[in-house]
Amino acid sequence: MRALIQLVHFGWQQALSCLFPVVIFASLAITQVIPLPLLPRYDWLLILFLLMQWWMVRSGLETRDELKVITLFHFIGLALELFKVHMGSWSYPEEGYSKILGVPLYSGFMYASVASYLCQAWRRFKVELVKWPSFWGVAPLAAAIYLNFFTHHYWVDVRWWLSALVIIVFWSSWVRYEVNGSRYRMPIALSFVLIGFFIWVAENIATYFGAWEYPNQTEAWSLVHLGKVSSWLLLVIVSFLIVAMLKQVKGERYTLTWLQDKKTFIIKFFI
Repeated sequence: MRALIQLVHFGWQQALSCLFPVVIFASLAITQVIPLPLLPRYDWLLILFLLMQWWMVRSGLETRDELKVITLFHFIGLALELFKVHMGSWSYPEEGYSKILGVPLYSGFMYASVASYLCQAWRRFKVELVKWPSFWGVAPLAAAIYLNFFTHHYWVDVRWWLSALVIIVFWSSWVRYEVNGSRYRMPIALSFVLIGFFIWVAENIATYFGAWEYPNQTEAWSLVHLGKVSSWLLLVIVSFLIVAMLKQVKGERYTLTWLQDKKTFIIKFFI
């Protein structure tokens, strides 16, 4: 019974953390079925996502600091979208006034929703990192993974080497999280795989509702190739590493306490 209660609490907190992605999928589905007046579908999606982002901050579901992280991911995602659409990796075939070089601006929110989930889950589950590698090990790895999304079009694809490097760097790293007052832990590498797989599932839903289109889906929708899991896995790793680094920078504080009885200073470092 205890395990069932914990599972329900875990699922509820996950659902709250996924609020922005759920709104995105719902909007994609509804606008695919119900024609909207005055503006093309892509423009309505942009308006809906902007309103949702405003409401989440206004209601307190997201903090202003989290909004900064999400905005960063919006630009990171748009840069990747502009390049990938230019290279023919996928396309946005519908019309829209808010398209730049074939990329609708709403697409950045799909990347931002990943950051929204990570930030909210981090806060709701009171996530702690155990044996987290140094900044100089994490930052270059995140940069290399992101750059490989661009460079593999012109050079050798090193995603599997990077995946192996991730396992080596984070072999001893764990993530601790809290569910209904109880603490649990999970290897960070396993959390990467799980999040990457579920995003691949979400990608199938998104392409089914016309969020974007792969070359093999131009005639009729088909399941996104399972190999895309590796791409999403690496993107999740980049997202997680960036959020983790920003959380650490934001969370670093020093509390100086004077103990009168011992006549000594204690410096407490916490995240």
